[in-house]
Amino acid sequence: MNLIKSQKLNIGDKIATISPSWGIAGEPDVRWRYDLAVKRMEDIFGLECVAAPNSMRGEKFLSESAEARAEDLMWAFSQTDIKGIIANIGGNDSIRLFPYIDYDIIRNNPKVFIGYSDIMNVHLMCLKAGLSTFYGTNLLTSFGEPQGVPQSTISHFEKSLFDTKPIGIIDSPYSFCCDPHDYKNKSAIYTYHSCGKYERLQGHGVVRGQLLGGHTGIMEIDLISLLAPFEENDNIILFIEDIVEYTSPNAFADFFVWLGKRGIMRNIKGLIIGRFNKYPENDDYKDALLRTMKVLDFTDLPVFYNLPFGHTAPICILPYGVMAEIDCDNGSFSILESGVA
Repeated sequence: MNLIKSQKLNIGDKIATISPSWGIAGEPDVRWRYDLAVKRMEDIFGLECVAAPNSMRGEKFLSESAEARAEDLMWAFSQTDIKGIIANIGGNDSIRLFPYIDYDIIRNNPKVFIGYSDIMNVHLMCLKAGLSTFYGTNLLTSFGEPQGVPQSTISHFEKSLFDTKPIGIIDSPYSFCCDPHDYKNKSAIYTYHSCGKYERLQGHGVVRGQLLGGHTGIMEIDLISLLAPFEENDNIILFIEDIVEYTSPNAFADFFVWLGKRGIMRNIKGLIIGRFNKYPENDDYKDALLRTMKVLDFTDLPVFYNLPFGHTAPICILPYGVMAEIDCDNGSFSILESGVA
C-alpha cells in the first residue's frame, strides 16, 4: 500500500479547523474553548488557525447538513494557502460525509489532516484517495483544556507533523487522564493518575507492518471501499482504541471475531490497543481480548496494551500507512518512518 505523505508543517503556516462530525465548537457557551485552543496553536506551534466556512455554525445546522460539513473538508483541501487541517472534535456522524467527497481534490492537494475518534471515517476516506493522514489530536479536546496541554502531547505533535525524521519509539507518559470533557466549564480541573509502561500481552520477537486502525466502530461501516485497505493489505500493524460508554468487554471481543470473519485477522502482523477511558482500569477488556485471541487461534500474534492514544491524555499520533515495529523482546513500539515529507 503506497500512500502520499503530506508536506511537513512549518512555523507561520495556516491550518484549517473543521467540524466533520459534531458542531459543538460553534456553540456560544463553548466558543471560548475553541478560541483558547486556537491561541495555543499559535503560541506553541506558530500556526494560524482558519475556521472553515461552515465549521462554527453550531450543532443544529451541522447535524442537519452533512453536505456542509463535507464542503468544509473539500474547501480545506483545495485552498492552496492552507497547509494542514485539524478536526475540532469527534462525534458520531462523520460517515454521512461519504457521498459528498471528491477524492480527486484530496489526492491532488495532499496536506496534513489530523483528528481521532469519529474522525476515523474521514481518515478512511482519505485512505481511499491515497493519502496518509494522522490519527491523533483533536483541537478542542487536546488543546482546549483550561489547565493546559501535556508536554507529551506537544512533543508528539511536533515530532509527527513538523519533522521529516523517523518518529521513533513511542514511550508511555508518566501519568494519564481519562476524565470526561466538560466543554462549557472554564474552571474544569482534571485528575491525572500515575501509570507504568504499556504492556505486552502476548507474542515474541519483532514484527513490522503498516499502521492502520481507529476504533471498533470500523465494523459498523458497510462501505466496502473504505474497508479495502484492511482486506487487501497483508502487512498490518493494527491500532484500536475505544471508550467504555460504547464498547463493553464482550463487544470488544466481538470486534476481533468480526475481523476474523472478514479475513482481516490473517493480515495483521501485530496489534496495539489504546488506553481505555476508565480509572481504575477494567481488566475485563484485557481478559476478553486474550480469550478471543485463543478462540481465533492467534495466541502468537504480538499484542501490546494501554498505549497512549485515543480517548486519554496525553496522546501520541499514529500516521496511517507508515511502517511501524512491535518489539516484544524489548517491550517497545516504534514508528520507523517520518509522518511527513
